[in-house]
Amino acid sequence: MTIAEEAPRMSVPGFGPGALPAAAFDDELGFEGEPFDALRLTAPATPTAVTATTATTATTGTTATTVAPTGALALVPPVATTVAAVERPLPAGTALTGAGDLATTRIAGLIREAGAVVAAAHDSALTAQLALSRLTLAGPAPTGTVTVTSRPATTVTPAIATAATPAITAAAPTLAPAITAAVTAAAVPETGPAEVAPAPTGPGSETDPVTEASFKALARTERRELTAADLAALGRGEIAGVFGPAYDQEGVSPDLTLVDPGTRPLLAWVAGLRTHGGASAAGSLRAGLLPLDAASGTDTLTADLLTAAGQALRVFALYVGLHLCLADARFVPAAPAEDPDGRPRTGPAHPAPTVTLVGAGAGTGTGTGADGAPRWDGTGGEVVLDVDTIDLLPRPWLAARVLVQAGGRVVAEIRDVAVTVRERPGTPIGPDHGGAVTAFLGRRNAAGERALLSEFHMAHCARGDQGIGLGPEFGAYRGRRATRLPGGGLRLVDRIMASDSRRGDLRGGATHITEYDAAADCWYYADTANASMPNCVYMETSLQSALLLGYYLGATLAEPEEDYSLRNLGGSATVLREVELRDATIRQHSTLMSTNPMPGTALQDFSYSMAVDGEPFYTGESMFGYFNAPALARQTGLDGGRLVPTWLDEVVERGGEPPAVRTIDVAARRADPAAPLCARGQLALLDDVQVVDGGGRHGRGYLRAVRPIDPADWFFARHFHLDPVIPGSLGVEAVIQAMQEWSVDAGHADGMARPGFVLPVGLTMHWKYRGQLLPSDGTFTLEVHISDVSRRPGRVRVTADASLWKPTMRIYQLTDIAIELRDEGAPSW
Repeated sequence: MTIAEEAPRMSVPGFGPGALPAAAFDDELGFEGEPFDALRLTAPATPTAVTATTATTATTGTTATTVAPTGALALVPPVATTVAAVERPLPAGTALTGAGDLATTRIAGLIREAGAVVAAAHDSALTAQLALSRLTLAGPAPTGTVTVTSRPATTVTPAIATAATPAITAAAPTLAPAITAAVTAAAVPETGPAEVAPAPTGPGSETDPVTEASFKALARTERRELTAADLAALGRGEIAGVFGPAYDQEGVSPDLTLVDPGTRPLLAWVAGLRTHGGASAAGSLRAGLLPLDAASGTDTLTADLLTAAGQALRVFALYVGLHLCLADARFVPAAPAEDPDGRPRTGPAHPAPTVTLVGAGAGTGTGTGADGAPRWDGTGGEVVLDVDTIDLLPRPWLAARVLVQAGGRVVAEIRDVAVTVRERPGTPIGPDHGGAVTAFLGRRNAAGERALLSEFHMAHCARGDQGIGLGPEFGAYRGRRATRLPGGGLRLVDRIMASDSRRGDLRGGATHITEYDAAADCWYYADTANASMPNCVYMETSLQSALLLGYYLGATLAEPEEDYSLRNLGGSATVLREVELRDATIRQHSTLMSTNPMPGTALQDFSYSMAVDGEPFYTGESMFGYFNAPALARQTGLDGGRLVPTWLDEVVERGGEPPAVRTIDVAARRADPAAPLCARGQLALLDDVQVVDGGGRHGRGYLRAVRPIDPADWFFARHFHLDPVIPGSLGVEAVIQAMQEWSVDAGHADGMARPGFVLPVGLTMHWKYRGQLLPSDGTFTLEVHISDVSRRPGRVRVTADASLWKPTMRIYQLTDIAIELRDEGAPSW
């Protein structure tokens, strides 16, 4: 069945016939968790109930608490933990005057307490958690850190194809600096469970660092801990039964299980599941190890450790929904052998996993390890998984570094362990010729509706194999500059849910419905000065949906040997209502209105609308152009190739009294963490704004800003692959930020208890692009002419006209661009 045939069968609330306003699409210049708490990481955070008994030690006055795990943790030996208030050491240079001196007494007490703690630390999940916190916080070890060279180790390099039969070689210890810090610090715990606040739960509870490059999970769950029963269910392939209905695939991947046939489960429990945890902020978890056979030799122990690490990776892969991309899939214990676009790998292959046995983990049998401590007997171990890499291309996969801890010590390190989700050979993974989707490809949305194409296909449209993303006709574009979706955190379309279209029919009338999950931990919520989603994301997500429709229809396929770049040329958009979009699924309805082919170009007009819960909140219209290289080079800007001056330059050129200019130091405001209503991070687009009070064409105020362009700016790597330009929506966002800074500087937020910026409702913004900003342009300049400042109870709205220049021409024109400051809870405009 083709996408066109499937679409009429789908009923979409809020998008009845004739109910959709016209919409627009922008993309760029055109033409021519959990709160991060280091102390919390030291808690065992056991996933099941525990029973605790306490006793007072007469000699020291400390309280020893014995924690006996139950349920999934019953396999972990009881832990005796000493909880005491440890006094601070005396200042350096303090003299000791006798045995009865207070300082001597305090030192003796400290020594007794330290001895009790060390004795109680064996097989302790508490100290394993301390090592994790050290690992997370230590970073590269400073000069002078004790290295592992004094702790003999055995390095095992397993054969990548068979995790159960690793090849063993001897090697010098190679622990990373951060892991070295974890080893040297893991001996004495500093806190106990009584001092740790409970971790928050819920999909949006994490506060680990998130950037636009952070991986966005395909499904969300409130589960942060898994019991032995949960792991057994995952072993049977019951993924949705453990994580919830958002993970369901209707049984199309029966072989996607936690444990391969013939391999025994090695995990007792899982805790601390975090989508953005770990040193790379790519994800982390902890897991208890079932007893391992440490007495049968290094081969057996290291093979078991590698298998356990692989099972931990599978848990995390399922947790973030990597399996949802494919049908009839299974886990492969290796990284993909191809480049992201599916061609044979051109660079170095992903390293084979290595297992390094450290200290008590090195060697076999009983007795004392190389570090002088009792040799690890294979019981009481805990896995600490830190994801290094996670990607959807060329197949969903992740790689991680794993520490194995026991008795408060790191006993093994596993590097470069990886797992890939891959379909059974011959299973369809994308559209067929003509865009036909002949089978369910495995992806459902959170409401349980089948998607036609998923995040996996959108990722291939951005920087992978477009033949997988859109159909075999597009496979020839691999490795070439071609029309693409943006990548990374700028890819703002997740799924195609339905389409009423037919490839090759470019006349107009084709429609499709797409979705975007605006998760609460998306990078732009933290970086924007807005109370909710910034304007650039409104523009990008709506426009990307429209461009995807036009490109899918085959606007460039008539000349497959030609490389066409896509540029947005302009449009208009209106916010229909204020809506909180954190954790919302935005549903986009796009309609192709017309296609006009011309030599070296093709122009397409679209209308579009976006809705949440069936209620539209944004609508617009827009035009896109496909340009070959010669056409793209013939840019004349908005003024017929002339370089017109800014208003301020023109006033100065006329002679006479130059206007008074003052400067808002945006960079200084941004440097103050407490400064309110300020864009930060990857949305920090301006460092200063020049102001002429009472200036500009309307006499209400004039703003100008110059921004340097660095070829290393983050957005060039995202927009577009092999065709880097600054997104037009970020140019518009820079204008909005200049207006926001002016409104704060002018005192318009004064008197508001909880001010926030919102997108003004009911005012249509128009934009026109006639050029592109390239990495080589050096700078761009913007100017803003304030046209109106209006007030209503609890609200101030500022409206303006604006332009933007590259060094050689004016290329953007914006009409009725507006911002609004509102006090929280103020009545609607």
